[in-house]
Amino acid sequence: MPAIYLDQAATSFPKPPCVAAAMAAYITHVGANVNRGVYGAAQQAELVTLRLRRRLCELFAFADPTHAVLTPGNTWGLNLVLGGALHPGDHCIVSGMEHNAVMRPLQRLAKQGVTFDRIPCDGEGFLDLSALETLFRPHTKLVVLAHASNVSGTLQDAAAVGRICAAHGVPFCLDAAQTAGHLPLSFQELGLAALSVPAHKGLMGPQGLGALLLAPDFARALAPYVTGGTGSASDSEDQPAYMPDKFEPGTQNLPGIYGWEAALEYLQNLGVEAVRAHDLAISRRFLAGLQTIPGVVLKGPTGPEPRVGVFSLDFPGRDNAEMAWRLETEYGILTRCGLHCAPAAHKTLGTFPRGTVRFSTGWFTTEADIDAALAAIRALTAE
Repeated sequence: MPAIYLDQAATSFPKPPCVAAAMAAYITHVGANVNRGVYGAAQQAELVTLRLRRRLCELFAFADPTHAVLTPGNTWGLNLVLGGALHPGDHCIVSGMEHNAVMRPLQRLAKQGVTFDRIPCDGEGFLDLSALETLFRPHTKLVVLAHASNVSGTLQDAAAVGRICAAHGVPFCLDAAQTAGHLPLSFQELGLAALSVPAHKGLMGPQGLGALLLAPDFARALAPYVTGGTGSASDSEDQPAYMPDKFEPGTQNLPGIYGWEAALEYLQNLGVEAVRAHDLAISRRFLAGLQTIPGVVLKGPTGPEPRVGVFSLDFPGRDNAEMAWRLETEYGILTRCGLHCAPAAHKTLGTFPRGTVRFSTGWFTTEADIDAALAAIRALTAE
């Protein structure tokens, strides 16, 4: 029985073939670090790394490759922002739909004297923007927002949040884990101080890598979260203050960098607009099919917009974990059941602590995959 992978919100699969080829080429033929030598192989690795930074700038309408910081992943980037920007006595605003990549660092900082408020959201997960206006305080130092929910696919109006933050003079950090690569994003148009993205989801790269794009003034004020060797300014035991070295201690994930650079070239050749059109077509097909199946409840937006291809299903009167297990073992449909590292989102949607069965799609999801998933859901709920 062939497997149908519908867990793209966790990590994209399959990867474009060029990703593995580029990673293998680095390991087999290059092998050198960046900033640790001036011989040919090291220079080649540095050029690929610079090319990756430039591709990130092109994708997100961002001006300066030196401020495209490469991180060990999206969670790392969000921790860098939260831990570097917030200090005892500071206040932060988040939404009621955040992932634990934001909430666990905030809860840790709360024990050190940082306070935070959550923007209330409705039953589909959409922000109450009028409530956001009331949450700013004199000591509010940061607003952090999940652009789209990893539970329900709810897509927030980040541009509106950016305008409100600008009016209050508060930096705005966007967690684009579920939107980067799935729809066009402009750093400037969204009014961002920071944009954090993972390599391994919609940007089609390998795991263990991400990027944090930082506005220059925000980068200057941000304290480095981790310090160490950079291969630069080696005569000093202080962390370099210049970018991107300020936020890139240690040895870079060069196999991942080669793979991600190849993935971004593939994505740029496709065009993010084409990916968005594909996502919308697949979403329409899945949502239309769900409407014909009794015994299943969709949690979150019921239309294809504004959302991404992440769908949380509840099976009332049944055990959701058992339904996910049967989807896999009887039909080959791979989903993710539970709370998805986002208990706040499930509380907002009314699915805590029960959780949901999450189906999520990507560029390589086909109409046949969707039809097979719908047929499996229909068969299980008919019993």
